[in-house]
Amino acid sequence: MTPPPSSPPRPRVRTHGNKRLLEFQPGMVQSEMRLSRPDDLVLSYARAMMCFVLFHPRPEHIVMVGLGGGSLAKFCYRYLPRCRITVLELNPEVIALREQFAIPRDNARFRVIQADAVEYMARLDNSADVLLVDGFDAEGLPPALGSASFYADCRRALRPGGVMVSNIFSYDPHYGDMLRRLRQTFEGRICWFRGIAGNNRILFAVKDGGASPALAMQQKVARSHGLALPVLNRLLAHWIVLKLRWL
Repeated sequence: MTPPPSSPPRPRVRTHGNKRLLEFQPGMVQSEMRLSRPDDLVLSYARAMMCFVLFHPRPEHIVMVGLGGGSLAKFCYRYLPRCRITVLELNPEVIALREQFAIPRDNARFRVIQADAVEYMARLDNSADVLLVDGFDAEGLPPALGSASFYADCRRALRPGGVMVSNIFSYDPHYGDMLRRLRQTFEGRICWFRGIAGNNRILFAVKDGGASPALAMQQKVARSHGLALPVLNRLLAHWIVLKLRWL
């Protein structure tokens, strides 16, 4: 008799002093929050993903794949006050933790939807200025979120000149295939900042639509993978976050 499939690990919350962590497995940190400043971006990959403002400084609608501890969602909600935010999260147990991570309640600007992002994205058309794809589970990035069909749906969901930001581990055995699919789907309009977030490779893809600030930035970054040195790219991400907070 075939044994029943094991259930996926449940998200767990750990609090140490001023730090609150979301994990699926011990030591596998999905999100980190400072209790004293819950809207801060603590992890380097989250700051790196915020570099989308270089491509699209004033988005009207951001769609996020993956809620986690809500770091990006909270930051965008607070510091991009003219932007509407839609967050797609498959796991209801993750959504149930939103109060522990000070994630805002749903309102006219902010919604968390329990949904399969693959199915939901296929229904969007010319809707988002920015897509943030960070849908990791206990096993890493689900294959469906790196498929050619998903990337095609993401491209269709973007408005002309929109930008998709995808977080992929550089050591993922399927990284090369995902990079190739992304490049094909967006007709070569992709780039990344070298060494900006360690093993997290943050890829930026721009939808066609004629000359646009996003396309101009993509072409500039693609020539040298951002600034000359990885440490300068990391400082750039810090500067972007600080600038948004000051403004």
